Amino acid sequence: MLDIFLYAVGIMYTPGPVNLLSLNAGLQNRFRQTFGFFGGVALAMLVLFLVFGYTGEAIVKPDYLPYVALAGASFIAYLAIKLFRAQVDTNGGHSQGILTFKDGFLMQLLNPKGTLATLLIATLQFPAQGITGLAILAMSIFLSLLAFGAPCSYSLLGAVAGRWITNPRLFVHFNRIMALLLIYVAGTILYEQVIRKLVA
Repeated sequence: MLDIFLYAVGIMYTPGPVNLLSLNAGLQNRFRQTFGFFGGVALAMLVLFLVFGYTGEAIVKPDYLPYVALAGASFIAYLAIKLFRAQVDTNGGHSQGILTFKDGFLMQLLNPKGTLATLLIATLQFPAQGITGLAILAMSIFLSLLAFGAPCSYSLLGAVAGRWITNPRLFVHFNRIMALLLIYVAGTILYEQVIRKLVA
């Protein structure tokens, strides 16, 4: 059971597109406004754990993963563009850059890192630990709560650091750097998970 927890924390709490966007939201004083985004991430993970936990690998063949990765890379690129063009409001007011429940749900559902992590846990580690029946539901809920906590903690960290930054131009630059990092993440996913696998 400990190995499932450690693996899940290692995957969920490392920097990735969801956590980077959450950090940025916190820096811009949007910690509370981003709770829907965290909820969307958690719900997507719950759906993935339940689907893979009860159906195993039967529903997601390895041949399908490049197409999931393509959709995920496209959505990450879309959010990067949205972030790059976002209006900055250091008082926490609404702007075009607010992350929504739908953004979190779709981003995590289409995130190949999340799909691969849940597939591995649900199809290998659940059976190895004897997790079946209602225990799959209980473990999936627990792991999705961990998934909620990852972007939430990044956003909280950003909120604490953001109190020391008062110049809105710094946020504009930070937004653009984060957007370029997300484009890099999308490009990496596209190359590693789509192009290389389809060529092979």
